[in-house]
Amino acid sequence: MKKRERVICPMYKHHFMVVTCLALVLAGCQSSGSGPSGSREGYFTWVDEQGRVRHSPIPESSAGQDDKDDNDDEGGRDDTDTAEESLASGYDEEFNLENYPDGNQLEKDGYIRPGDPKPYFTWTDAQGNIRVSYYQPDTRTAVEKGRIKPPVQLTEASIHQAGTDPETPVLPEGADPEALAVLGLAPGEETFFEQWSRQCCQDIEQSEPEPWQEGREFGVSVDQSAPRHAFSTGESHYRLIRLPSAGKHNDFILHLKSFNRDGVFVPSVAFLDESFAPLRIVTDLVASYVPESWHRYGYLHSYIPVFPGRGERWMVIFTRNTDLEGQTVIEGKYGPRAIPHTRTGELSLSREGE
Repeated sequence: MKKRERVICPMYKHHFMVVTCLALVLAGCQSSGSGPSGSREGYFTWVDEQGRVRHSPIPESSAGQDDKDDNDDEGGRDDTDTAEESLASGYDEEFNLENYPDGNQLEKDGYIRPGDPKPYFTWTDAQGNIRVSYYQPDTRTAVEKGRIKPPVQLTEASIHQAGTDPETPVLPEGADPEALAVLGLAPGEETFFEQWSRQCCQDIEQSEPEPWQEGREFGVSVDQSAPRHAFSTGESHYRLIRLPSAGKHNDFILHLKSFNRDGVFVPSVAFLDESFAPLRIVTDLVASYVPESWHRYGYLHSYIPVFPGRGERWMVIFTRNTDLEGQTVIEGKYGPRAIPHTRTGELSLSREGE
């Protein structure tokens, strides 16, 4: 009897091999990640401290955590489980500066905790070698870096204007009437603003005022040729300055400098309206001193607000007898040095920001 032979058509043979390969691929996709450890294949690339490129396999715990996170998203967990796992993982919940450092201090340190390595960046040199360079983060502000000017701090001073000077207190019934005299508060005594306004400024010299020079710092000389006036604070040379109109500047900050030339003129400033009636008087300026350099004299300087929008049209610069009696002490190269106060001097004025 003739034995049968099994013949497979070439077309069906190829089809059988394709189906078999697809079955193996599907079986491999289903089996990946199904092991007890939940491991997944993969690695990450990084650069070590010597600039060498390294390849490290992804730890099994990372893969297992991914599966755990997937399960958490599906089923959810309560806060108790989270707290217990945090304690089990070794987190210290003690609130101290080591575990919870001050945020502002950490920012100043470039977000580098004590003991942490400095951050670094990698680069390629001319020979193609990968290099590593460590750096300390620059946490200075834009002002500290000199990129922008710091905000102006107005100079501390005494401000006198109508209705702001303290009134004479009223004694309670039955009090000793001599109490005000003991305290130096005579009843009915004029305020500083009233005293000063009574002697200024309708009769001051108004023929040659100094015009305001827009857009630049300009000099004003209070010398022996400057007019004099008997203010309530004492006789003084002065200069009358015409302020810019409210249409140009509703308000601005005056930068006033007084230069040290064998003595310094200590200024006080009065602001007048269009009819030369006082509106505001600024005295006792706590000016800062800038030391001399090879190209300029040292000077006292102050920042004073000006309000043309409130009717201030004129500015009178003068000095007081109490200022002439004092002196300015600075820290010089060889120790403290006293600068005498003078009746005359050289000034400069400018609008801050110009």
